[in-house]
Amino acid sequence: MQRDTLVALDRDHLIHPVVNYRTHERRGVAVLESGRGAYLTDNTGKELLDAFSGLWCVNVGYGHESIVRAAEEQMRRLPYATGYFHFGSEPAIQLAAKLVEFAPPSLRKVYFTMGGSDAVDSAIRFIVHYYNAVGKPEKKHFITIERGYHGSSAQGSGLTAIPAFHRNFDVPLPTQHRIPSPYPYRNPVGSDPEAIIRASVDALKEKVQEIGPDRVAAFFCEPVQGSGGVIVPPKGWLRAMQNACRELGILFAVDEVITGFGRTGPLFACEAEDVTPDVMTVAKGLTAGYAPMGAVLMSEAIYQGIAEAGGNDLPVGHGHTYSAHPVSAAVGLEVLRLYQEGGLLANGIRQAPRFEQGLQALLDHPLVGDARSRGLLGALELVANKETKARFDPALKLADHIFDAAYRNGIIFRAFGDNVLGFAPALCYTGADFDLMFERLRRTLDEVLDIPSVRAALS
Repeated sequence: MQRDTLVALDRDHLIHPVVNYRTHERRGVAVLESGRGAYLTDNTGKELLDAFSGLWCVNVGYGHESIVRAAEEQMRRLPYATGYFHFGSEPAIQLAAKLVEFAPPSLRKVYFTMGGSDAVDSAIRFIVHYYNAVGKPEKKHFITIERGYHGSSAQGSGLTAIPAFHRNFDVPLPTQHRIPSPYPYRNPVGSDPEAIIRASVDALKEKVQEIGPDRVAAFFCEPVQGSGGVIVPPKGWLRAMQNACRELGILFAVDEVITGFGRTGPLFACEAEDVTPDVMTVAKGLTAGYAPMGAVLMSEAIYQGIAEAGGNDLPVGHGHTYSAHPVSAAVGLEVLRLYQEGGLLANGIRQAPRFEQGLQALLDHPLVGDARSRGLLGALELVANKETKARFDPALKLADHIFDAAYRNGIIFRAFGDNVLGFAPALCYTGADFDLMFERLRRTLDEVLDIPSVRAALS
């Protein structure tokens, strides 16, 4: 189909996620046509280096034939199997077992969803059910972190602490609360790691006291805050927050939708600090974006609390038509194999220093105020003044200029509205891919710097 026809059809009929609808109507869709390794090609033939793994998810890169074969073979054998009525399928059973094998030892049970948002929503429902089941119905309040992202479902969007996901949606709910982000670059307590950790622990304790210890159900957090600006807490922060939750008698829920499956180095970010959450949500890298799937992993205690309340007769009324979909599960099994036996996890760990060095080298650019990363998850924060860390005026629409320049230069990354540039290169990246990435990134920043309104905004 001709590009102009596709653009017109898209404008007339397809609603895109998290965009300004009028802006999208004006600019039109960029149609992606094919992918191979770390590269995409649009339908004009332009090649693009994907420095964001799709949407933090194509961790293995594009075009793995073994994944395609796994999906095709499963489609031919059994394209769908319901999880209702005590049915199941071999790939889903095997994948659940594999996840438990690799996950923190506290997590023994798996419920499959279709993505991260419904994984978070499911986790909320399971936690509420659990506390009702064990005779603590007053524990209904959830605490998260400013700038945190936990999806855009009806309840998860309230745990998310980014204004765009609240506007006109009537969230957050009265039972959803937040504490300050452990944002090293902009933390009121300064950049000292111990001070930042102490401040977060104190803030959580104060919030629990404010709400009432007997009313708080759980604390949700990301090991690295993704959509809030790739905010990397100090090492030891995640462990300290777990310890605080244990002391406070509330559940510790870790959202590894973005950080899971090698994104920060180990298979799960929890491993780096020997963290054992009560609940963990995953998605994205679980199937590397080749098929939709997410999951909630929970402790034996939570599962048993829910199971006992049902006795021998009452069903637990939570389910999805596509939970434990056999094709997605078959894809997930092959993706897990590629992480381990295919060497992708090891390559990601090997390439992480090159990624970090490339980001740090850009601190000499006039636009860059901060560079941060963990594993192959990182960001640059652009500022109008490096001394004061003053942000650019939103009216400048710097993110739009950056994205347009990046596309012209053949590179894709995330340009957030507050002028944080997010990066999540695939675990298949080579040294040559990183050389090209940073060459194109610097060229993009130089082009944006040459825009008169941007240069005039620097102080």
